Amino acid sequence: MVDPALAPLAGSTPLVDVHAHFHHRGSGRADWQRVNAARLRAGERIGIRAHIASILGSWGHTSPTYFPSPADLTVGNDAMLALASEHPDRIRCYVSVNPNDTAHARDEIARCVERGAVGIKLAASRRADDALLDPIADEAARRGLPVLHHIWQHRTREWPGQEISDGADLGRLAHRHPRASFILAHIGGGGDWAHSCAAVREISNIYIDLSGSGVDRGMLDLAYASVGASRLLWGCDITMETGLAKLRALETVGLNEDELAEVRWRNAARIFPHNALPGIPTSGVAARRTDAHARVSQ
Repeated sequence: MVDPALAPLAGSTPLVDVHAHFHHRGSGRADWQRVNAARLRAGERIGIRAHIASILGSWGHTSPTYFPSPADLTVGNDAMLALASEHPDRIRCYVSVNPNDTAHARDEIARCVERGAVGIKLAASRRADDALLDPIADEAARRGLPVLHHIWQHRTREWPGQEISDGADLGRLAHRHPRASFILAHIGGGGDWAHSCAAVREISNIYIDLSGSGVDRGMLDLAYASVGASRLLWGCDITMETGLAKLRALETVGLNEDELAEVRWRNAARIFPHNALPGIPTSGVAARRTDAHARVSQ
């Protein structure tokens, strides 16, 4: 019998973090190994079966975080692939690319997928609806890889050091590439989440990632009402404690057990490549949809 004090805080049902980050030696912080180890310890305590993660170049140490150089991207992706190789039972990786260098982005996707990458990470190097993202979205559709795109929830002005996108920007890209799956990053990461929910409500190939430090009252209710449980993905980003808080809040919002399983792992199993989730049997999952329709009244 499992000691209740040692049981996973989020329960024993499979749980996938679709938005995780790690660090590496070249990221400019001496405690990078401690931070990585702490994430894995916290994940084990929460009950996370799979961390699907990225490293954004040098995290701004030798080239800008949101405009990473090709060399820094390659080093960061290599470090992420090495972590996945060291922890094959817990970690999978995105390949991070900068769309401003199309040739390098395509080459890096091919190279990293060959070594086990299961998705593509885009930060804020170019606005989501820019034509420079089309070759990357084409690759994602062709290879069956979801694209996790950094999003600010409602862009109202320009910000220094990044070319930020919002849900409407991502929606225009998704419309152009209906065969690709897109993950709208961190609905709880700041800004007007109501704007994002409205912007992507009718765009069936965009999934909302629940990560971010925000746990605003009404945020999860609206996300669920707007796109249903079948287009919500659980994730943490940097703050794992708020990820756990959102899981508990979803039960209060009203998701039933089957819908919670959609958010916890089944939706991820549908959009990531077959067998991308370590230790989670996914055969037959693609055919299951418990909540395909939005709940917001017309």
